[in-house]
Amino acid sequence: MTLLGTAISECVIQAYGPSEYLTRLSDPFWFQALGAVMGMDWHSSGITTSVLGALKKGLNPRFPELGFTICGGRGRHSRRTPDELRNFASHTGLDGDDLARTSRLTARVDNNAIADGFQIYLHSFVIHKSGEWAVVQQGMNEANLLARRYHWHSAAVRDFVSEPHTAIVGKPQGTILNLVDARATEAQHALLEIAQEPVQQSLDEIRKLVMPAHHDVRTEDVDLKRLGAVLAVAHEQELRDFASLLLVEGLGPRTLQSLALVAEVVHGAPSRFADPARFSFAHGGKDGHPFPVPLKTYDESLGVLRRALNEAKLGHTEKLDGFRRLDRLTRNVEAKMDPLADFSGSIAHEREISPSLGGRTVMDDRFAKKRSAAKEQLSLFAK
Repeated sequence: MTLLGTAISECVIQAYGPSEYLTRLSDPFWFQALGAVMGMDWHSSGITTSVLGALKKGLNPRFPELGFTICGGRGRHSRRTPDELRNFASHTGLDGDDLARTSRLTARVDNNAIADGFQIYLHSFVIHKSGEWAVVQQGMNEANLLARRYHWHSAAVRDFVSEPHTAIVGKPQGTILNLVDARATEAQHALLEIAQEPVQQSLDEIRKLVMPAHHDVRTEDVDLKRLGAVLAVAHEQELRDFASLLLVEGLGPRTLQSLALVAEVVHGAPSRFADPARFSFAHGGKDGHPFPVPLKTYDESLGVLRRALNEAKLGHTEKLDGFRRLDRLTRNVEAKMDPLADFSGSIAHEREISPSLGGRTVMDDRFAKKRSAAKEQLSLFAK
């Protein structure tokens, strides 16, 4: 996940610039699609921790080249954010105290100014050497164990106490007290008079990403026409040969299927991420939904992407440009051929070929540990 997430990030940064990368991280649909392509189960709260942890591990060591650092994280790591930001500032000439204040302010807004029943337990501050930043935070409702994610982008913040978020993601929980809603000015003034201290928070209701409770990927979670275009490009002989040529590779259909979805994550418009579950058809999910992670395909996808990035550094951008052309081809197939995916058939096929592709889930490791422990006990008993 670290290698693939970093490679995709590098592609976006190279093609569209650092600011666009932060814009995408602050888009909950793109963020969810990225996690699905990286092999996380598409619906779970764990996608936030895993994606940000992988990106932090991959991007921070490459700060001299890419200019990004990710501070904070889950639990105790979140409390280190101010010190990490001050250390970052000491190497970039930025105001470390101001960045630390911003970090605390975003956390306080999401934890205190929105009375929605969610307690923040993850705080990640993604910052570029220019000073532009994005914040992704997640809270947990201990009563029902649901999660809610909060996205920020410095370019979109005009006032920390009036609609500062790019999005807040979570299942509606009824009426809440949102003190950073643009309509909450009178309430803010009343509280200021009482507490003599500003309180902040807002809820972006323009787009809502509500993740269902079910773990499996279902037909209603996926745009079948868009998925159909990906499958057509990957598996129909004429289209597959042309798609492979775009990437200057002799690629098999299963790898093309993954790379078409990776290309969309890199080059797709925001409207393309309304069904993030579709992106789990790139590399499956760690819980086995919609199918186990095909490790051989995962490695091949990463290899193609990494080779394209390495050659682009030497001025040979043909392979990297091929991803843009592959995304364009898939969208043309979608528009002109009106394809519809055989949802159940596609999942059945993936599960059938899973053993040959090194299909794996987190349960495999758990069962392996149990079997190992059982064998050890039997061995001790025999002795």
